[in-house]
Amino acid sequence: MSVSSHDKKDGPIGVAVIGAGYWGPNLVRNFQASPEFRLRWLCDLDVERARKVLGGYSTVQVSASLDEVLADPEVKAVAIATPAGTHLPVALAALRAGKHVLVEKPLASTYEEGVQLVEEADRRGLTLMCDHTYCYQPAVLRIRELVHAGELGDLHFLDSVRINLGLVQKDIDVVWDLAPHDLSILDFVLPPGIRPIAVAAHGADGIGAGRACVAYLTLELSNGAIAHIHVNWLSPVKIRTAIIGGSKKTLVWDDLNPSQRISIYDRGVDVTAADELGDEERRDLRISYRSGDMVAPALVEREALRTMVDEYARAITTGTPALTDGRSGLRVLEILQAASRSLAEGGTMIKLDEGHMA
Repeated sequence: MSVSSHDKKDGPIGVAVIGAGYWGPNLVRNFQASPEFRLRWLCDLDVERARKVLGGYSTVQVSASLDEVLADPEVKAVAIATPAGTHLPVALAALRAGKHVLVEKPLASTYEEGVQLVEEADRRGLTLMCDHTYCYQPAVLRIRELVHAGELGDLHFLDSVRINLGLVQKDIDVVWDLAPHDLSILDFVLPPGIRPIAVAAHGADGIGAGRACVAYLTLELSNGAIAHIHVNWLSPVKIRTAIIGGSKKTLVWDDLNPSQRISIYDRGVDVTAADELGDEERRDLRISYRSGDMVAPALVEREALRTMVDEYARAITTGTPALTDGRSGLRVLEILQAASRSLAEGGTMIKLDEGHMA
């Protein structure tokens, strides 16, 4: 058996969760509910906090020592839910101990650190997966399916809004806090062969927090389409929407509308073929407007994190990359770093390295 795979006959995969803060308890709950895994450890510097997460009757072991957890031969995989600045040392230690690794977003603090993790996992034949949880929502999985199948036609634009009266972070700006969700979704749903090639970012700090609290990202895509992302900590209302426009149809995703998360509109602009453009009047005649039906596909509601945990098990068991593998995390990191540079330079368009996006 290769080091990168796990045979079903071995039984559930022994897993440890590293970090019992905000996200760790969600991972604990979903690993405990999964027949594919057996949660063996919860590791946190605050042992009492970890014990409270598990409850008084849990048989899961608690430790403040990462070394102790990684020394357990029954632990085949870890899930890291610690601050981004610790992702590199914690994940590297786990990979070097021969463990498969799941890391919450972002993959690392910098693109260069992310490269170290991807290369280490590749050398050791281990699964490295990024917990881009939003990608595993039923709506996003359906959007990916529709876009990849060409149901919307050629992609023209994507417009995403993620705003709320949110927690102003102490160590990162709104781009690094919220945009990873939208960038990971963009990376997830784009058809094969289409990728971001440049990004510009504009931000503002209206409350004097010392970092951008409102930001707009504009991405050029390799097929000539454009993507726009609005992230905001200061909005009095919460909005999570995305509009994806294609040559055939346009899709609207409203994450806060459980009764109709996805709407697909057969409405748009058609341009009739012509041998030559001609003058302005003739150009006007080439454009017609299509107004067809709207369809709202039914979705089976399921917790995204449960699907993500299933995908982690599938990747480990088969030895094949997860849908949101380390390289997808790298692509998001490159855009984030370029967006930060653009913010610092007043919104200049920053080209993305084609080789880095592989």
